[in-house]
Amino acid sequence: MTRQRAIRVLIVEDHELVMWGLRSLIEGEAPEMCVVGSASNRTDAIATARLTRPDVILLDLNLGKDNGLDFLPQLRDASGGRVLVLTGLSDEETYRAALRRGASGVVCKDESAEVVLKALRKVHEGEVWFDRSAAFGVLKELVRGAEAPGTDAVASLTPKEREIITVIASEQNSTNKQVSLHLGMSENTLRNHLSSIYGKLGVGNRLELLKFAMSNGLV
Repeated sequence: MTRQRAIRVLIVEDHELVMWGLRSLIEGEAPEMCVVGSASNRTDAIATARLTRPDVILLDLNLGKDNGLDFLPQLRDASGGRVLVLTGLSDEETYRAALRRGASGVVCKDESAEVVLKALRKVHEGEVWFDRSAAFGVLKELVRGAEAPGTDAVASLTPKEREIITVIASEQNSTNKQVSLHLGMSENTLRNHLSSIYGKLGVGNRLELLKFAMSNGLV
């Protein structure tokens, strides 16, 4: 049996104690996860991202004189990976700004260790992670003023595919296993449906699917 490659994480955090805690948490999940580097400021973060090419960057927004939002796009481009924002704020404006700059999710610092780890896994899988109470408002705001609905793409969806989209939109932090149980199908069948949906709608992950669904009246 082939062992799955570890999720490679870069931590960007300027508080030494918090950095130590995050590193210990992630490395405690070995061999599933590993920390490939750390940084405490903008310059080091971008350089380390370019050097290590992590799968996921756990980015604190408050880095002393640096604001993580200011260089989030550069960080993502330098790494080729996904960014999970770590913040002490839970307002929609922070979520909205993070999304606009290319983050795949936001997790609050007061969440449990289990939630942080789950968020890392979800983001690595190409899904989106946001607090459920804020996610709908944030995504709705982002799709305001979107282009005309993709009527041809929407028309090509089967009733089952529409049902899957509805469930994913209402249970945004659910795993594929939970979604498949809700729908009464196997995970493999769900993955096949998602591949079809992504192909028809021209999206690559759950975040793009949610944006499309909301801008085209599917949810």
